Amino acid sequence: MARHGTREPMNMRDVARDAVRARVADYALDLFVEHGFDNTTVDDIADAAGISPRSFFRYFATKEDVVIEDPVANGRTLADALAVRPAGEDPWDSMRVTLQALVAGGSDPESRRGLRTMRVVFGSATLRARNLEKHLTWAQMITPLAEQRFDGDPAERRFRAQTLIHGAFTCFDVALAEWVARDGATPLAELLDIAFDELHPPVPR
Repeated sequence: MARHGTREPMNMRDVARDAVRARVADYALDLFVEHGFDNTTVDDIADAAGISPRSFFRYFATKEDVVIEDPVANGRTLADALAVRPAGEDPWDSMRVTLQALVAGGSDPESRRGLRTMRVVFGSATLRARNLEKHLTWAQMITPLAEQRFDGDPAERRFRAQTLIHGAFTCFDVALAEWVARDGATPLAELLDIAFDELHPPVPR
């Protein structure tokens, strides 16, 4: 039988593993929402999911990994989006479009699950710290691309790129917090645009 397209065939073992991992994460998220992240143990999650604590660690290295996704995967999404922006585009506008690409794809942050996840993140100092670590990983991945959008010596370009990136991440976090506070009533993409415009209003035409 002819194979359609060029997509690689599925590895059913990986599919099964991902399905179990997602199911365990759903049980964990329910517990985090109900009892709080810090008050929920790995034993609690394993018991709710019907697995052993040892089995839990086959799917997640830490309890935090249930909530905070692999930063490298989303970092690649950001890098790919920034890499294709026009060279002469305003750097702030480039970062806006880059983060909008993250909002539109990946883990579907517009979903109800995304709302619940971010509510858990903002409710835990441990997860907020891990979220900051995620931003630092993203920044490391996209700084070389952002540096190309500035003039000056290497040190100056790097400083300006870092300022741009972390300013944009602040807008992203503020938009996420407001999205959670409004229980998703206003789309995250719209809130992100508002946050960006507050720091750098668009030039009237």
